[in-house]
Amino acid sequence: MHFAFIPYGKRSEVELLLRDMEAQKHKLRLSNERSEKDVWVQGHIRQMPLGIYEYIFPKESIDAVLWTLDAAEDNKYGLGDFKKWVLKFMLKCDKIPKFKRDQQYLWIKENVNIIPLGVRYDRDITDDKGEHEGWTHEAL
Repeated sequence: MHFAFIPYGKRSEVELLLRDMEAQKHKLRLSNERSEKDVWVQGHIRQMPLGIYEYIFPKESIDAVLWTLDAAEDNKYGLGDFKKWVLKFMLKCDKIPKFKRDQQYLWIKENVNIIPLGVRYDRDITDDKGEHEGWTHEAL
């Protein structure tokens, strides 16, 4: 899963938030016809043009990520509906889904605000070689 957003604030504090996000470990669900298991994976930050960032993480962590970043779809930062629509169209993002507000990460985001743009969903793949051969999981 990808969450696209624009962070703004003091540069050193934005970078601190991005480092916290990259350091976060998430459980990635693997399954095959017999069983399921979880493996730990690290979150990834992808820097894009126009000051846009994408946070890449397993879909099982969506509630905690969106709640921690306060990713409500409302347009409280004055970006403008048309500009936001153009950015979402360029990134091929979907609308931010409803999320539970019961889990939160301990990321330092004081003095950092974000403009949430949208989410993109990854397809599932089956590993054909390696340690997890035959296991199906989200293609991060």
